[in-house]
Amino acid sequence: MLQAEVIFLGQLKHDHLVNLIGYCCENEQRVLVYEYMERGNLEHLLFRSKSYAAALPWLTRLKIAVGAAKGLAFLHEEEKPVIYRDFKTSNILLDSEYNAKLSDFGLATDGPEGDETHVTTQVMGTEGYAAPEYVSTGHLTTMSDVFSFGVVLLELLTGRRSVDKKLPIREQVLIKWAKPFLKDTQRLDQIMDPRLEGQYSIEGAKKAAALAHQCLSHHDKCRPTMTKVVRTLERLLELNDISIGFFVYIVPSEVKNEKGCVMKCVEEKNCDEHKNGFEGELKVEGRRRKRHRSSKSKKGCSSS
Repeated sequence: MLQAEVIFLGQLKHDHLVNLIGYCCENEQRVLVYEYMERGNLEHLLFRSKSYAAALPWLTRLKIAVGAAKGLAFLHEEEKPVIYRDFKTSNILLDSEYNAKLSDFGLATDGPEGDETHVTTQVMGTEGYAAPEYVSTGHLTTMSDVFSFGVVLLELLTGRRSVDKKLPIREQVLIKWAKPFLKDTQRLDQIMDPRLEGQYSIEGAKKAAALAHQCLSHHDKCRPTMTKVVRTLERLLELNDISIGFFVYIVPSEVKNEKGCVMKCVEEKNCDEHKNGFEGELKVEGRRRKRHRSSKSKKGCSSS
């Protein structure tokens, strides 16, 4: 695996492939030295970070997806295509600007050439990411990478791992749980990452979900090429229908007890702090009183 990685990264150079600076092989010790990637890998950022509650913003997720897709497209379009074979979140490294670069080429292999349609190899990879035809037959093509990309795109949409044994049985395998929702635009919001709090492009989410559905097709010939995937995702970056969330200020209970004092401060306009903090509450109270007076007058009319 070390040899394969040194060979591929030594020959291939691209903005979305990690740079191999050097390596060391002494006795049983094997060390690879990559360029420094400030944000670490996508798996850590998406699932393990201490700031887990603070989700990656929608456009950042799309940017990462585009960068990773460009890396795969480059590999597939080489004169001698390269099949990555182990595309997953932990192998996507991110720099300070969230530019994605593929790393760990230990399982990469040359793709079919000429009239050959596939490469037959021993089944290797990570559970939850491998294409079904590869798992069942060992037949490997560039479309196997496209399937794996679909899984990662689904992880970015849902904020869930490809396989999570901690969830209820029906939800443990991400594809089985989420795939039925991908083409149902009325139910798509049920699988979107709740940490996004609705702050994402509705149209973009629908198109990204449709793209993920194509990539996850059980028929490899129905999947799009990575070049088409890149074009689709880049268009989503241009959409600007992202919802803007609301900020809710909760008045501390101990201050609520001073409402009489606060109202006086606001009325006299001599306390900016109270005015700014409670103006909304006073408006609500005013509307309540108005409705109360209105209801009284109606009762009076009916009694007469």
